[in-house]
Amino acid sequence: MDIIPKSNVVHRFQKRSLLIAINCVAGLSIFFFGYDQGMMSGVNNAQDYYDKTMKFGHRGPDGAVVVDDTLMQGGIVAVYYLGTLVGCLVGGSFGDRYGRIKTIALGALWAIIGASLQTSAQNHTWMIIARLINGWGTGILNAIVPVWATETAEHTSRGQFVAIEFTLNIFGVLVAYCGCSRIGDGTGAFVWRFPIAFQILPLLVLLGVVWFFPESPRWLTKVGREEEARYILGRLRGETGADVGRAEAEFQDIRNIAELERKTSKSQSYFAMLFGIGSGKLHTGRRVQLVVWLQIMQEWIGIAGVTIYSPTIFRIAGISNEKSSWISGLNIIFYTLSTLICVFTLDRIGRRKTLYWGSVGQGIAMFLAGGFSRLAQDNRESGNLSKAASYGNAGVSMVFIFTFVFGATWLTVPWLYPAEIFPLEVRAKGNAWGVVGWSVGNGWLTLLCPVMFDALGEKTLYIFAACNVITIPMVWALYPESNQRTLEEMNLLFASDSIWNWEAERNFAILKEQNPELVQAAQRGHSVVDPETGLPRRGSAPHHMSLEPDTHHHDSIEGEKQTFKHG
Repeated sequence: MDIIPKSNVVHRFQKRSLLIAINCVAGLSIFFFGYDQGMMSGVNNAQDYYDKTMKFGHRGPDGAVVVDDTLMQGGIVAVYYLGTLVGCLVGGSFGDRYGRIKTIALGALWAIIGASLQTSAQNHTWMIIARLINGWGTGILNAIVPVWATETAEHTSRGQFVAIEFTLNIFGVLVAYCGCSRIGDGTGAFVWRFPIAFQILPLLVLLGVVWFFPESPRWLTKVGREEEARYILGRLRGETGADVGRAEAEFQDIRNIAELERKTSKSQSYFAMLFGIGSGKLHTGRRVQLVVWLQIMQEWIGIAGVTIYSPTIFRIAGISNEKSSWISGLNIIFYTLSTLICVFTLDRIGRRKTLYWGSVGQGIAMFLAGGFSRLAQDNRESGNLSKAASYGNAGVSMVFIFTFVFGATWLTVPWLYPAEIFPLEVRAKGNAWGVVGWSVGNGWLTLLCPVMFDALGEKTLYIFAACNVITIPMVWALYPESNQRTLEEMNLLFASDSIWNWEAERNFAILKEQNPELVQAAQRGHSVVDPETGLPRRGSAPHHMSLEPDTHHHDSIEGEKQTFKHG
C-alpha cells in the first residue's frame, strides 16, 4: 500500500497486535486525562499554591488548608471543564472533517500549550486562563480518542479495549496523587509546579507517535479513501485462514452504510443533532440526550467529589490531615485495580447490567459513608474518641468501596456508549456531545463541591447516594444495550420512534427477523448488504428503503423484507 507511508505501524503489525498498539496510543491520551484530573487534588493542598500564589486560603493549626474563598478554589478547578466543553465541540467537528489522527495531534498540541501556561502561572487570573486553554486540548482528545478506538476494534471486544484504556486513566490519577504531588516539603513552588509540568511529557510522546498510526478505516471510507480503508481493515481483521472474507464483509457494510448516511449529512450540525432536526429515523436528538445525561450522572453519583475532595471527606470522617493524604492515595490504588474487573466483564454482561450493579453498590456505599461520618463527628463532640475513630474508619471503608465499584462499572461505560451509538457520518460530533455532558456535570459539581461540603458536610454524600438511585430506572427505561452489536447495527437499534428501551428492542427484533442476514453478519462476520447494489440482501426488494418496521409481516418471514432509509 504505497498511499500509506512505510513508517506507519499498520505495515508491521496486524490483527490483535495492531489493535494493542492502537490502544496503547489511545491509552496514552487517556492516561494524560486521568493525570490531569488527579493532579489538582495535590496542587490544591500545596501551601505555596493556595496561600502565596492563588491566595484563596491559608494553613490551619493542624497543617490542613483552610479555604477562605471557596468560590475561587472551585472556580479554578471548574473553568477547566468549560475549556473541555468548547474543546470537545471543536474536536468533534474537526474529527469528522479532517480525520481522527490529525485531531489527536491538534488536541495534544493545544494541551501542551495549556500545561506550559499553568506551570508558569503567577496569579489566579493567569491560572484560570491557562486551565481554560488546557481544557480545550483535553476536550479535543476526549472527543476523538474513544471514537478512534471503537472504530478500529471488533464489535465483540470493543468494551474490553476501552476498559483497558481507562485502567490507564486511573493509573494517571494514581501517578498524580501518590507521586508528583508528594515532592518536596509542601511549602515551595516546586511542589505544585512540577506536577503540572509533568503532564507535558505524555503529551509530547502522543504528539510525536500518533502520526505513525493508521487512520480509522470507517472515516476513510466515509471520505472516499476506500483503498486505504480496505487495506487497514485487512490488517486489523486478517486476510488468511479462518479470517478470509471478514475484512471484505465489514468493508462492504461500512461503505454502504456511509453512502446511506450521506443523505442526512446536510442536517447534522451540532444544533440539528441536539434537536434531531432532519435526522428522520436516525433519531440523533434522542441519542444526544442519552449520552449527555449519562455523562452528567456519572459525575453526580459522586466520583468527581471523591476524586478531588477525598482529603476533605476523610477529615469530615475524623481522619487527621496527615492520615487523610496517604489514605487518599491508597484509595486510588484500589481504584486502579478495580478497573481490571471491567476489562473482563463489560463485554460479557453488557453495558446495562454493568451500570445496574454499579449504581446499587455505589448508592449503598455513599449512604453508609455519610452515616458513619455523622456518627464519628457526634462521638468526637461527646468525647468518645474510641467510637469516633471506629466510625471514622468505617466511613473511610465505604469511600474505598464506592471508588472500587465505580472503577469496575461507571468509569468506562459513559465514555464507551457515546462512541458506539452514533451514525458514522457524525460519530465524532456525537461523541463530542458526550464530552459536553461530562464537562457540564464535572464543572457544575466541582464548582459546587467546596460550597456543598462547607454548608452540608457529610450530607453531601447523601446527595451523591440519591443520584445513584435515580440512575437505575433511568438506565432501565431509556438506554438500549449496545454490547455485541456492530456499529453499523446502531441505526436499527435507534430506529423506533419511542424513547423507551423495550420499544427500541422490540423494534430491533422485528428488523432482525425481517432481515435474517443482519443476525448472520453480527454472528459470523458476513455482509448484510449486496456489494453490487448497495442494498440489504433480500429475496424480492422494493427500491424504496425505509426504517419503518413491517409489523404486518412480523410473523411471516416470507413477507416483504425490511430495509432502511434516512428520511
